[in-house]
Amino acid sequence: MKILGIMGSPRMGGNTDTLMDEALRGARDAGAFAEKIVVDELDISPCGEFNGCSMDGNCVIHDNMDDIYESLDEADAVIIGSPIFFYGLPAQLKALVDRCQVFWARKYVLKQEPAKRGRKGAFIAVGATKGANLFDGAKLTVKCMFDVMDVDYSDELLVRGVDRKGEIKKHPTAMKDAYELGKKLAK
Repeated sequence: MKILGIMGSPRMGGNTDTLMDEALRGARDAGAFAEKIVVDELDISPCGEFNGCSMDGNCVIHDNMDDIYESLDEADAVIIGSPIFFYGLPAQLKALVDRCQVFWARKYVLKQEPAKRGRKGAFIAVGATKGANLFDGAKLTVKCMFDVMDVDYSDELLVRGVDRKGEIKKHPTAMKDAYELGKKLAK
């Protein structure tokens, strides 16, 4: 079992990163191979809507997404980790999501079978405010991304009211919840 963690926060060692590491630790402890991609360390151009992916299922832009497409195809489970910026995903992560238009074109235009079936996905998000709709926009985006890759949105860990770096470690359940999320995905 291969689990791919996509860490979308620009703040290394921050709350999202800490929860992602804990989820991947849980997956490893359950026997899975877990890989972590840190989006902020990569060169990912935004989608230019060239529509090349509608021709052959491949993006015409060649950057670090070339490797990410391969990792996404190989993964048995995917975890997206993100802080919430203005009720959405940070720009770095959103660029990656938008470049997943490739999977949409493969599925809906080219009618290709997915790389794998029966895959699971989870969303880990941390937001500073406590707004009732804090995670709605980001969840919808992640669910759409998973849908085009035939990944079932099967779990989530959404933590409100956490902002300062390291503050997540003081949360009463978040670390344990992240670890358990990783273990469940590995089964």
